[in-house]
Amino acid sequence: MKKYYLLFFVIGLLLLGCSKKKEKFSEKSISDTLATYLTLANEDTIPYEDRLSYNKKAFAILINQDNDSLNRVNLFKVANRYYNMNNFVEYWKVSKIIAERSKNENDTLNIARAYTYIGDYYASTVKKDSAFLYYTKAEKIYQKKNDKVNLGGVFISMATAQGYENDFLGSELSAIKALNVLRDTQEKSKIYEAYNILGFVSNELKDYEKSLEYHTKALTLAKENNLKNFNEVSSSLNNIGNVYQNQKKYKKAIETYEEALKDKSLIVYKPSLYGILLDNLAYSKFKLKDYSQLPGLFYKSLRIRDSLDIGIGIVNSKIHLSEYYYEKGDSIKARGFAREALEGSREIQNSRAILASLKQLGIVEPQKASIYSEEYIRINDSLQSAERKSKDKFARIEYETDEIIQQKDKLAEQNRNILFFFGLVVMIGILLFVIKNQRSKTKELMLKQAQQKANEDIYNLMLYQQNKIEEGRANEKVRIAQELHDGILGRLFGARLNLDSLNKRQDEEAIVSRNNYLVELKNIEQDIREISHDLNREKHALNNNFIGIVNNLIEQQETVSQAKVSFVVDMEIEWEKIENYIKINLYRILQEALLNINKYAQAENVRIEIIKQEKTLKLTVTDDGVGFSVSKKSKGIGLQNMLSRANACEATFDIKSKIGKGTTITVAFPLETNQK
Repeated sequence: MKKYYLLFFVIGLLLLGCSKKKEKFSEKSISDTLATYLTLANEDTIPYEDRLSYNKKAFAILINQDNDSLNRVNLFKVANRYYNMNNFVEYWKVSKIIAERSKNENDTLNIARAYTYIGDYYASTVKKDSAFLYYTKAEKIYQKKNDKVNLGGVFISMATAQGYENDFLGSELSAIKALNVLRDTQEKSKIYEAYNILGFVSNELKDYEKSLEYHTKALTLAKENNLKNFNEVSSSLNNIGNVYQNQKKYKKAIETYEEALKDKSLIVYKPSLYGILLDNLAYSKFKLKDYSQLPGLFYKSLRIRDSLDIGIGIVNSKIHLSEYYYEKGDSIKARGFAREALEGSREIQNSRAILASLKQLGIVEPQKASIYSEEYIRINDSLQSAERKSKDKFARIEYETDEIIQQKDKLAEQNRNILFFFGLVVMIGILLFVIKNQRSKTKELMLKQAQQKANEDIYNLMLYQQNKIEEGRANEKVRIAQELHDGILGRLFGARLNLDSLNKRQDEEAIVSRNNYLVELKNIEQDIREISHDLNREKHALNNNFIGIVNNLIEQQETVSQAKVSFVVDMEIEWEKIENYIKINLYRILQEALLNINKYAQAENVRIEIIKQEKTLKLTVTDDGVGFSVSKKSKGIGLQNMLSRANACEATFDIKSKIGKGTTITVAFPLETNQK
């Protein structure tokens, strides 16, 4: 039968308290006053008042120093010494100062550490929710810094705080979280504490096999890693004995307690655990009705606990003595110890201890059983209500752990199936996207190749036309040379000879002949003028060969469209001075514009203008078709091609359109580098 409810958490607090005792005596120069004070304050052999005085002197030095990292480190040492001396009020004050100094310097790691210390202070009082709050603040910082060691320690502290409020499931999750964080570290002591908490929680939840499993892991870890600083082996043996005791396997419990008591160092270094072991051993013997060492073991445990002022331990010892004497028929001593237990539990304000005392009083004083029962019910209801509220406070934090997932194999299988299906869908989606994207790129490449081919064709056409022009020009030169040589030159030579002979004669006939030859010279002059005019017309025709290509395009447009096309061109444009790539792109833009008009515009009239404005060659295509909303319509490949060709020539491209009002496309090609 379980007689006390907080034994696990008392032991847990003792373990955490021991783990706080980080600094032991080390040799330092006695000339270093601060170091000397800190060392003496941590020496257990010195009387308590002297240690307290040394620590206060160390604090007095530090509080007046500059707020640097070394100062904060030493303040942590002062706080630790107050904790080791169980002076929690001073411990809390120093921790608060460290937190403020760390905030002032934005020292996040020390802020988190100070939060942990403040949480430990509240954990030592009844304010477990405040402890949990500060632990949570520290947790967030350590997670952000990926500090696994300290994060694991915070989870252990959170698990302990939750356990005190009987939030066993929350405590279990926090402890498992600590194990997950610490798994790849060398922090064996913290891992040991996490296993202990899990063992205690399982014990409270009456899952004794699981509890033994965790406590055995902790015991193995303590032995393998030689964790002897705080008598971890004996602590684990005591925990295992408690499980056996709850299983009513009292012989196994006695064997385990006796093995733990073989560690004689407990009397000096861990008297609190020594007292617990004596009481547990005595109670197991009592349950087996082995009174050979009773009540001596009970009294020995009580004396140790009384000397250490362990309130809950004193109450438990007196309850056990009351049970023992009631069994022995000594009702007076049984009632006396039960009443003392109730009085002591009320002094320490421990609800669980009060309930246990009331229950024992109801047994040893049956005439007042109804009174004790009524008070028991009232306190128990109040305690359960308080526990529910505490659990609600802790429930805001959710933990996911590998152990929970492993316990839910079916859910894990479903999750794996969902993950597999999701991955398959994602892969198919990616594959379809890649295929679609590849097809789009292939179409784009084919279009570019087609455009390139068209550009090459039109360029070759223009070269062909240019060659034809040059060929015609050469033929014309030959013809003109022949005419000049055979016609004009011969006639001039004959006129010159005849006039030369007539210069020697002065008769009437000579005068008439000279007049005739003058007329001939006029005729020759007229012939030369006609040849000159023919040359000018050839030049004009040659210069307007590009316009001929454009005219052919317009004629093609008129054959495939009902729209009437008017074409206006500036005859002053010197096309031979304009680069071929500008002519090509101008032609292709015009071609694309006419194609779009055929497809979409439903126009009746189309006007095309090519004019020169200072250093700009301007193409304008206007139609009176249905138009469209420029702001809403996405740019199709036709418009993109026109814009791309305009950009290639560094030209400006503008399109204006309204629904029902037609469309105007304007492209301005710069000529400053081509035509002056």
